[in-house]
Amino acid sequence: MKQFLGLLFFCSILLCSCKETKKQEVKTENDEGYSITELKTQRALWEPRSREEMESMFGVEIFDDEALGIISADTKINILASGFTWTEGPLWVNEGEFLLFSDIPNNKVYKLDKALDTLTYLHPSGMSGDDFTGAEPGSNGLLLNNKGELILMQHGNRAVGKMKAPIEPPRADYEFLADNYKGLRLNSPNDGAFDSQGNLYFTDPPYGLPGLLEDPKKELDFQGVYCLLATGELILLDKELKYPNGLCLSPDGKKLMVAVSNIEKPAYYSYDIESPGKVSNKKTFYTVGHMLAKEGYQGLPDGIKITKSGYVLATGPRGLLIFNIEGKLLARVYTGQLTANCALRSDEKKLFMTTHNYITAIDLK
Repeated sequence: MKQFLGLLFFCSILLCSCKETKKQEVKTENDEGYSITELKTQRALWEPRSREEMESMFGVEIFDDEALGIISADTKINILASGFTWTEGPLWVNEGEFLLFSDIPNNKVYKLDKALDTLTYLHPSGMSGDDFTGAEPGSNGLLLNNKGELILMQHGNRAVGKMKAPIEPPRADYEFLADNYKGLRLNSPNDGAFDSQGNLYFTDPPYGLPGLLEDPKKELDFQGVYCLLATGELILLDKELKYPNGLCLSPDGKKLMVAVSNIEKPAYYSYDIESPGKVSNKKTFYTVGHMLAKEGYQGLPDGIKITKSGYVLATGPRGLLIFNIEGKLLARVYTGQLTANCALRSDEKKLFMTTHNYITAIDLK
């Protein structure tokens, strides 16, 4: 569902704002051999780039010819909209043919229509009150349930919210589907996906909390992956991931995948879904620490989607990674910008990406 998470996310998570850089004197190595301190100090890689810089840095690298089944090596990037702060949670709405996306720091959801006009769709989107002191109050992941209702992962409200209005016209009025686990408030729901029966799988990292893991109002001592059953029961699936972020289900509903934006162990994980709310066989699908070691800090695992034909599209280091369902890296799309998440058009011929302060798209086969 983030990956990564905008300039303010990075500064908070990695403790490396301009004021804090001087304090970092200890160089540590993780189990993959890359220096976390060195990654933290590469601030230039987090700055939003100009349109010209993005276009000049864009490219597609093919590692295996299997990738040519989904993307062409000469695919171009299309910059659709700009002028935001940190974009996330893209959602293609087929009925109406428009894209919704969150701008988390500005507490808004925007609509990008067929004419590529952008307008404010919801405000507020993730924090309904005015007492939020952090940098990321808005909604993150956006999705539609089986009734066509808009579901929002709401940072400021610390809840899975449902808009109490039709898609058109929208209204910034929400009911909470889940805001606590066993009486303790959730952290800040991030990303989610519905199965065919209406059960909602979602992640709950601390990114929406002003103090992140050390926030004094944090009530849970873990960051969970959950399943909200259609009956309303909330089931904890995994509490061992430090920063669970993007999440998706395979088209057949048999696999759950979670992106983990933990700089100490950045990876994508897979689970077998045995039945609604019950998973097993947790595996590391792919780890990207070696990429950070070679290329520097250029984005952690964040958004993730699986196509109907079984290709895994995952935002991460330097843009977008493309895998087959067995976890083989087939290609990488260099976006020229930190890339948080992605969404497929219904025909899966176009992929929309939230790339820092832009909305971009590439054509797929």
